[in-house]
Amino acid sequence: MTSSLLPAVNRRMVPGPAGSNPALAEQSASFVDGQANDLVPVTVAYERHGCGEPLVLLHGAGHHRRAWDPLLPALGAVHETITLDLPGFGQSPNLHPSVPHDLETTVAWMESVFAALGIERPHVVGHSLGGLIALRLGQAGLARSVSALAPAGFWSEAERRYAYALLIMARQGARLLPEAMAARSRLPAGKPAGPTDVLNSRFGPCRPEALLAQLCALRETTAFSAILRAGRAPHLFTGDIPGLPVTIAWGTRDRLLPPRQAERVKAQIPAARLVPLPGCGHVPMADAPELVARVLLDTTGFGTAPRGDLLSRV
Repeated sequence: MTSSLLPAVNRRMVPGPAGSNPALAEQSASFVDGQANDLVPVTVAYERHGCGEPLVLLHGAGHHRRAWDPLLPALGAVHETITLDLPGFGQSPNLHPSVPHDLETTVAWMESVFAALGIERPHVVGHSLGGLIALRLGQAGLARSVSALAPAGFWSEAERRYAYALLIMARQGARLLPEAMAARSRLPAGKPAGPTDVLNSRFGPCRPEALLAQLCALRETTAFSAILRAGRAPHLFTGDIPGLPVTIAWGTRDRLLPPRQAERVKAQIPAARLVPLPGCGHVPMADAPELVARVLLDTTGFGTAPRGDLLSRV
């Protein structure tokens, strides 16, 4: 790829526009500007931790960089982790109206962001929307390895409509729910009650601060509608990713993007490794952080188990 990409570096340590999200309000993000071709620069909030080969983590729609926090101790022991807020999520401002949300443009400004951060071909991990972006980055030759957790875009039209209906319902519920009720938005008796329960599989005790952060992220994103519009495009991913370690991991209890979609990814990327995540819903980082961390480290080459053994253990 590339070309006329113009990296624009603008690193600064300032509090971002965290809104009412307490998880983000407690964090000071760094910000970096990327630019592709002659488009308006894109500003991205990020955090860097640890040391080692760089590992970039991309969240899903309606979430933010803190979604990866449960995994960072394990990943940061062997990698420099770089968690990003995609534009319009978390502390990153939305894209300028002149910058489209399509995947080609996203890959272009992401390449510029990598250059601005001083990283070349990092390992890339993505969840849902972030998983689709990660696969496209790998296809563009911008990643050393790719791990995609329940990547978006491999749906049928009926599945897409169903997923959109659930996301819209969850967002509307999150916007109507007063913050004071966030800690009580999940019933302890195993019955779904909160607007984000459709994304998770394990009902029961949940840290109030983590649940509040998820609710706030879902309701405060300014890119929600634009992302859904972009997702209606046909053929969001076509072709293969040859010569690159690729892992596709999917929660067996994912109610938003059914795990049968993993076989469609495998049809496109025959050498990809499929890993089921037993008992996990659409956000496996919250359901089983230790398992997910093992899967990711196995892909980057820093796992403790041989590649074949991991599949037999999950």
